[in-house]
Amino acid sequence: MAQHLQDTTTLHNGVNMPWLGLGVFKVEEGSELIQAVKSAIAHGYRSIDTAAIYDNETGVGQAIKEALQDNNLSRKELFVTSKVWTADMGYEETIAAYETSLAKLGLEYLDLYLIHWPVKGKYKETWRALETLYKEGRVKAIGVSNFQIHHLEEVMDLEIKPMVNQVELHPYLSQQALLSFCQEQGIQLEAWSPLMQGQLLDQPVLKQIAAKHSKSVAQVIIRWDLQRGIITIPKSTKEHRIIENVDVFDFLLTEEDMNLINALNQDQRVGPDPDNFDF
Repeated sequence: MAQHLQDTTTLHNGVNMPWLGLGVFKVEEGSELIQAVKSAIAHGYRSIDTAAIYDNETGVGQAIKEALQDNNLSRKELFVTSKVWTADMGYEETIAAYETSLAKLGLEYLDLYLIHWPVKGKYKETWRALETLYKEGRVKAIGVSNFQIHHLEEVMDLEIKPMVNQVELHPYLSQQALLSFCQEQGIQLEAWSPLMQGQLLDQPVLKQIAAKHSKSVAQVIIRWDLQRGIITIPKSTKEHRIIENVDVFDFLLTEEDMNLINALNQDQRVGPDPDNFDF
């Protein structure tokens, strides 16, 4: 189990990926974005997650470049993720989309490249493109996002098994069946929107557990993720929240705490249902 912000898990291809990172969904290009990424890296974050559709890869790249210089870090000390959007799916289109993301980020490679959504009839060819990028050594690891078990089973029949599946996951959408399947298959599950976009911060059971540990609700949720073996990427642009969100290594949730949080599951989403989304 992670003991420190920079602790990593080993993906099934041997690549090390940090347990905790910064997400930048819905953070627009500009000074706020750049400062958030730079602040996160300065405070010890080593994983940054973006996507083509977020339309902020240029700012993320600028922030990474400045943060590496400011903190005397090398590129290999960071883990950078991006994703191919639905409009760019298909074999040749995905290869081109990867080149575009690299150019915007100003990077020579990505640590992780994901298929953003399982668009029916397109994600197999898109996966073949990711396999090509991986075999050519242009990306360190490849994976998927928002894939259900049946989607995973289809791409697992191809040459390379996904290393990561990033999905919406929080106490109201605990994804236990998907977690169990991924663990059985050696696919690392990663949580986006772990705080349910702030909707759980006043949840009574979580507030009670947080008070018991003298922690915030956000810290309790992030700790719950880590103790379930899930990578998590909470989003924040405020420095004090960026710091607070990773101050989670000095306490443990009890089995009773974990059970209480698990019992909150309602299969409730803030994002689209991957099986019922009109792409």
